[in-house]
Amino acid sequence: MLIKEVITIIEEFAPLEYAEDFDNVGLLVGDATEEIKSALITLDTLEATVDEAVAKNCNLIISFHPIIFAGLKKLTGKNYVERTVLKAIKNDIAIYAIHTALDNQHKGVNDMIAEKLGLINRQILIPRNDTIKKLQTYVPVPDATKVREALFRAGAGNIGNYDNCSFNVPGSGSFKGNEHSNPVVGQKGSVHFEDEIQIGITYKRHLESRILSALFQSHPYEEVAYEIHALENKNQHLGMGMIGELEAPVDARSFLLQIQKTFNSKGIRHSEILEKPIKKVAVLGGSGAFAIENAKRAGADLFITADLKYHDYYKAERKLVVADIGHYESEQFTKNLLYSFLTKKISSFALILADTNTNPIHYL
Repeated sequence: MLIKEVITIIEEFAPLEYAEDFDNVGLLVGDATEEIKSALITLDTLEATVDEAVAKNCNLIISFHPIIFAGLKKLTGKNYVERTVLKAIKNDIAIYAIHTALDNQHKGVNDMIAEKLGLINRQILIPRNDTIKKLQTYVPVPDATKVREALFRAGAGNIGNYDNCSFNVPGSGSFKGNEHSNPVVGQKGSVHFEDEIQIGITYKRHLESRILSALFQSHPYEEVAYEIHALENKNQHLGMGMIGELEAPVDARSFLLQIQKTFNSKGIRHSEILEKPIKKVAVLGGSGAFAIENAKRAGADLFITADLKYHDYYKAERKLVVADIGHYESEQFTKNLLYSFLTKKISSFALILADTNTNPIHYL
């Protein structure tokens, strides 16, 4: 397989369209047309990661975090970022990063954390808006089924656990072609009325070109009438963080100790422990202080994240417990998530989980 073919598979799982604006995702180093020998899957790409890729004959590194975040103006090897990039280039190793595109997926980073905690009734904590669009088109009655099915195959009409979703309204369409027209029904130069079905169907924003291609290929008319509307609906299956419930309420101190063991955290920093059991838990892997208010509004008893600052703990305001389990610790299972997905899709080359521990934080 070529690198670009693997990228297509990855982006079916986590489209880059939904990465945060500040992020730097996609192919960061290398040639997408190169053939893959093996791929190393890692949380971070560092010099040691590239060394491991060389040792294991991998010419593609699939990384969660991007090694290049801010712009590079020089490549002189003066810091760890430049040295990593130079080493990858010298060894013909491509680097691909997925980061917040996977953070925002329903079955992404935060779902993995929730799974490790045994949370049920899981929902996105901060659903994304501006990600759902609606297509309306008008099709002659005999062709409506063909057009609908083409749109469904292209990915339109999926709403949560349901697919093939559409709304259909019968009506009468009118048109008159000029001398250059070639109408499928009626005569040019004459007004024609045709029994039509108005098909309304929603789709995710990143699928738009595929949806329109399916529409134009399946629609019988020379000129296809259609409308696209951007919906303000929040996408309940796309966004940051996750919230769920424990099977039964647990003591806060006991649960924090369980979290520490599950995530192999060397220490958990937390706000004041309240004398009430933990039932509803919100999670956000990596730096999640911005979501404390969301967790409070959602009624969480505990919010698990990382990189909290001194004043962030005050924001708990005795309404919930906020806990910092460590950045690396919160995201450590992400490479396993990617590995599990890709091994189900790819069998033509080796996929290897990185052994290199990239956690930069150490404890006495």
